[in-house]
Amino acid sequence: MSVATAQTTSKTTSTTPTAPATEAVVSEAIREISHIATLPEITMKIVELVESPKSTAQDLNKVISTDPALCARILKVVNSSFYGLPGQIASINRAIVMLGLNAVKNIAIAASLAKLFRGGELTPTFSAKDLWTHSNVVAAASKMIANTLKLGLADEAFLAGLIHDIGVMVEMQADRSKLIQVLNDVGPDASGAPANDFLTLELANFGATHQDFGAGLCEKWKFPKSLSTVTGFHHRPMELAFEQRTLSAIVYVADRIAAELGAGFRADIRDLAPDPAVLESLRLTAEQVQVIKNQLAADVNSLGNLLE
Repeated sequence: MSVATAQTTSKTTSTTPTAPATEAVVSEAIREISHIATLPEITMKIVELVESPKSTAQDLNKVISTDPALCARILKVVNSSFYGLPGQIASINRAIVMLGLNAVKNIAIAASLAKLFRGGELTPTFSAKDLWTHSNVVAAASKMIANTLKLGLADEAFLAGLIHDIGVMVEMQADRSKLIQVLNDVGPDASGAPANDFLTLELANFGATHQDFGAGLCEKWKFPKSLSTVTGFHHRPMELAFEQRTLSAIVYVADRIAAELGAGFRADIRDLAPDPAVLESLRLTAEQVQVIKNQLAADVNSLGNLLE
């Protein structure tokens, strides 16, 4: 994976291991939610293609073409203003030619995951739909950040942004009452921001955070290691070694952009200002962040439905 070439004076460490007690909590939760912990067969095939260096455009086209609904969702994304391609793309094969094999693979995986974000309103401030809207905007912001930095990571960043909070869905499916307790306790302050720390409340109620649950689910799904790292460290990218940090740092910044734009779920973000050390590590300026924010602001409403 390409990484930014910047150096930082911040202390760096390798990936922090998960405590045994937390591992046990995560493993038990994922066993309990086998209905979402088992990916659809077509998604599993796409993940295998992602991981195989021998996969071709023809292989991907064959797999996707067996699912007309998935084809339709992919073409909706490809033909959206988000990609800005000239003219309408009417076939998956053409989409692969225009966007490349890796981009279409990641859109296909993302589109097939949309059905996991189902469920009614859990509290007056949370529903799975809110989380999906937020995830789509974080995905778009992550892609824009990666493009701005010219890292060659745009497609991977899009998928990483989309799944970064998948651990919240694990919590919702595993123990709805505990998640309701967390959401009630986190509460909004006078400004509308969370009054208390979401991750601290998760630890108190679940014995793990949505980062832990998300990383565990990505490992269960056999997703690339880079994606399980993002789900596990998107709130704390500076705890990762420099060479492992880029994708998690991108999603960390994108998460705050989406929260500031009021895009769905925001309970886990109290401080909207990105850590200067994270921006420095990426070589991303505050001015560049503002440009991305301005570009996204006009598209927030449509992005929430992009992959449905």
